[in-house]
Amino acid sequence: MAPAAAVSCHSPARISISCSATTSSSAPGGRPLRVAVVGGGPAGASAAEALASSGAKTFLLERSPAGAKPCGGAIPLCMLDEFAIPRDLVDRRVTRMRVVSPSNLAADFSRSLPPGAHIPMLRREVLDSFLRRRAADAGAELVPGLVTSLSLPATPSDPYRVHYISSSGSGSQGRGVLEVDAVVGADGANSRVAREVGAGDYTTAIAFQERVRLPDAAMAYYDDLAEMYVGDDVSPDFYGWVFPKCDHVAVGTGTVAAKPDIKRLQSGIRARAGGKIAGGRVVKVEAHPIPEHPRPRRVVGRVALVGDAAGYVTRCSGEGIYFAAKSGRLCGRAMAEEWARTGAVTEAGIRSGYLRRWDDEYLLMFRFLDLLQRVFYGGNAGREALVEMCADEYVQRRTFESYLYKRMVPGEPLGDLRLLWRTVGSMVRCGVIGREVERLRRLELQA
Repeated sequence: MAPAAAVSCHSPARISISCSATTSSSAPGGRPLRVAVVGGGPAGASAAEALASSGAKTFLLERSPAGAKPCGGAIPLCMLDEFAIPRDLVDRRVTRMRVVSPSNLAADFSRSLPPGAHIPMLRREVLDSFLRRRAADAGAELVPGLVTSLSLPATPSDPYRVHYISSSGSGSQGRGVLEVDAVVGADGANSRVAREVGAGDYTTAIAFQERVRLPDAAMAYYDDLAEMYVGDDVSPDFYGWVFPKCDHVAVGTGTVAAKPDIKRLQSGIRARAGGKIAGGRVVKVEAHPIPEHPRPRRVVGRVALVGDAAGYVTRCSGEGIYFAAKSGRLCGRAMAEEWARTGAVTEAGIRSGYLRRWDDEYLLMFRFLDLLQRVFYGGNAGREALVEMCADEYVQRRTFESYLYKRMVPGEPLGDLRLLWRTVGSMVRCGVIGREVERLRRLELQA
């Protein structure tokens, strides 16, 4: 097990990294590709960096550069190298994970963590600022502003017109219009870009999170520990969490089915964490929608959706940072490569270079995690079984191999057969426990 690293709070203002161009995005004998990327989170910043590095004229629009989406902040270990994330951006290196059942049985989900491996924890404001700055170093033009509408082209050769209200650090505002060949919508679950092109609706959850600054002794307890709590009292269809950050812990929950009850569910996760976060001071409260499944249309004309706007968040774990950055980079490269070859960006080209590659690599993973969510999060019986399964060494090993390096790991036939038998046994056995927990909670509410 890797030792916990010393904590050093990172200041994003000190970051500056240059990226070299790879593929020229100028049309043969013509002008460079022009793209507006709407949204400056991991998806938008990664798309903008890929486009700008190829020579495209890239505009990265972000309505709130100083803000950040509420987020647990965990990323897979492979993302550090794949996206060249500096190690000093990492607040905590989690080597101990604990999953707590509705009846407060705990499974230490870290016995099978590979030697030297860990789960990096970051603050989104630090990561997002770094990725935007790197896109700017690659040549993207950062435009602080709110996109208000999108004028669609009358012909395949006409530009898109992106209308926005700009804002600068001095507080000045003004309206602007950008004419571009293509648009990348990376503007989150409530995507304006998706609405403008009729990409269709999808179900969203709400994530609610408090940043809690703990006394030193309590913070030391969470030095390298992340906790997840399951049960109807913290979420009817997701989980609650206590994740360590630089100088605080993130305490939160999420739900689709009980959005009006989110504050009651947040009280539930605080109660379950109990004395471990006692004496803490809430320094920030955050809430944000997150998608539950991919949007019906992710490419419309020369407009592509990535990240949360496309619906790339796994239902079982709520993970989205890596998938956001990966989809943004893949989309940006697909547009740049098609322009370099043909002098045009087309819907067919984006579908082939971006969507098909994305689905080939990740569609099966998303469907598998969706199935797990339906099986284990439907009631306290399933949640008790989930926690029991999490204590299994084979389950832990396969989970870490898949999560840390983002690949579906082929199963071992004998191991999978034993796992299936244990799963059935856990579901039957925990059905009794789950029903008893639900009965006790009903009695508690009546009292």
